[in-house]
Formats: sequence, C-alpha cells, structure tokens
Amino acid sequence: MTNSIQVLASFSLVLWLAAPAAAQRPTQSARPETAVGTGGTTATASDYRLVPGDKLRVEVYKDDKLSQNLQVRPDGKITLPLVGDIAAAGRTSLELRDAIATSLKEYNTNPLVTVMVVETVPPLIYVMGEVNNAGPQPLKGEMTVLQALAAAGGFKDFANTKNIRVLRKGAGGIQTTLAFNYKDAIAGKTQPVSVLRPGDTIIVP
Repeated sequence: MTNSIQVLASFSLVLWLAAPAAAQRPTQSARPETAVGTGGTTATASDYRLVPGDKLRVEVYKDDKLSQNLQVRPDGKITLPLVGDIAAAGRTSLELRDAIATSLKEYNTNPLVTVMVVETVPPLIYVMGEVNNAGPQPLKGEMTVLQALAAAGGFKDFANTKNIRVLRKGAGGIQTTLAFNYKDAIAGKTQPVSVLRPGDTIIVP
C-alpha cells in the first residue's frame, strides 16, 4: 500500500512540473508579410502602400507560370497571366494579394497568393505653387502637411493659405482632392488630411 501511494505521489509531481512548461510554450503563429525597403529597412505590409517602380514577387501556390517577379509600372499597374492588368499603386501588399486571389477564382476555386515587396522606391511628395522652395521632397516617416510646407520654405506673400489642396492617387490611379486650411491647422482645428502618403502633391494657390 505504501509503495502505491509513493508511485501516485511521484506521478502527480511529474504532472505538476510539466504543466507550467506547457503553459509557457509559445503558440505558433503565422509570420506577417513584410515590405522590404531599400537600405534593409522593413515595414509591415499593412503599413506600406505600393508606388510605381516598386519591385514585387508574386507567388501563386503550385503555379510556376503565375509566380513572377514584377515591377509596378508608371501607370500604377502590374500584369499577370489570366488576370491581365491589375491596379497595384496605392494598395498594400495584402490588398493586392486579395485582389489577385479574387481575380484568379474564375480559374482556381481557392488560389493561395503571396505578394512580397522586394525593393521599394524612395518615397517622395511634391509641394507646388506659392511656396519659396517648390518641388519634390523626401517623405520622412509620418510627415504632416504643416511639416512639408515648412520644409518648402514657407509661403510667398500672396499665397492663399485657406484653400490649399492635397492631390492623392489611390488604388487604380483614382485621384482624390483633399482640402487643407493652414490657418485652421495652426489653430488646432481638425483637418481632413494630416499624415502624407508617398506621391501626394500639395498645391498652394
């Protein structure tokens, strides 16, 4: 009887010691896709929006003909067999992946698609019109319209600072115009656009 109790106690001790180790074992999760920029920098695919010139690797599971190295054309599109032209600029790699997969469902009921950003173009914005230093500017991190205007050397004497426009191209090359009132912005009022995206053009009339 004593030997049986000792065996049960030893078995319980082993289970008690094993339980914390199992609880601490990390669960395996899917590795997020990344956009690899020039200079070795990386950003999550959900953060980076494609621009013309970006180099991509499109992988379609078990389909060597559709798996290709591509570059986003100046018109913002890429071309794939079966799919044809598809808008890439303005989309994240995940959004482009979903668009490609949707287009392929006509030929494959459950296509598995991966879009990897192999190389990115250094992002630029443009400040035009009544500013002292008009032209392209490097987009550094989360740059605001106010910061871009300051980097452009401020306004000329007759600038209309209440009717500044920000031109932005989205998916499919569709352009939207966003209003920006400089006086409201420096007063702390809410603006419809604050953080700039690659390719944005600020126009100061």
